[in-house]
Amino acid sequence: MDAVTEANREAWEAASRRHVREYDDLLAQAASGPSLNAVERGLLRDILDGAPEVVHLQSGHGLEDAALVQAGAKSVVGVDYSSTAAGAAQQPADELGLACRYVVGTVPGVPLAGGTAGLVYTGKGALIWMPDLGAREAARLLRPGGHLFVYEGHPAVPLWTWDEETPGIRADRSYFARNHVNDTFPARGATEWQWTLGQVVTAVITAGMELLSLAEYPEPFWRPGGVNAAAWDGRLPNTYSLLARRPASPGRP
Repeated sequence: MDAVTEANREAWEAASRRHVREYDDLLAQAASGPSLNAVERGLLRDILDGAPEVVHLQSGHGLEDAALVQAGAKSVVGVDYSSTAAGAAQQPADELGLACRYVVGTVPGVPLAGGTAGLVYTGKGALIWMPDLGAREAARLLRPGGHLFVYEGHPAVPLWTWDEETPGIRADRSYFARNHVNDTFPARGATEWQWTLGQVVTAVITAGMELLSLAEYPEPFWRPGGVNAAAWDGRLPNTYSLLARRPASPGRP
């Protein structure tokens, strides 16, 4: 693990202890299953109806995994480089009897056999912690005909100020930068990797997958408490979704 990734992992080990301290709240959220939003449910409905086995890259607290199982997934394997996050996610899944298990690993280098997933799911603040987009790893994990789904913060988000009156662009950020340092919670000085939308799409296609859907949305996936930024008022992109498929066989859809 390189020095930047190790520093980021340590930051997330510290941040994930919150879920250990606030276990009752985490358990209640997992039980209610609200962690898939309308965009995710709409794009994943037909896939989840087929009861796929899911691999969730950078799974964090595991709330999306509980929701995926409750929405029809046969099982979910969450992968995270924080052992604290993996342990925190496993406990409510076990208590609720959900078919979720968690392993510690990085992307690439996921400790799972190839062709194990009908759906690879990731996003909601995952890609910014990965120095490799992991598209080839996702393709390796997918069975032929399996799907990759990403719902993530828009690559332009690092540019937006949190000014409440007028949307603005930060003078210290560039859309085309390789990374930036985030000093807000939960990063607290960790390095966030940046990927343009073109880089994301190109990585997916280069990995041999077929792009089925790409859409951008004004609504952020997360709003920090006490902030009501003008950048979130519907005029700027704050999230995007991507759905791709590994071809069923060479040369065939």
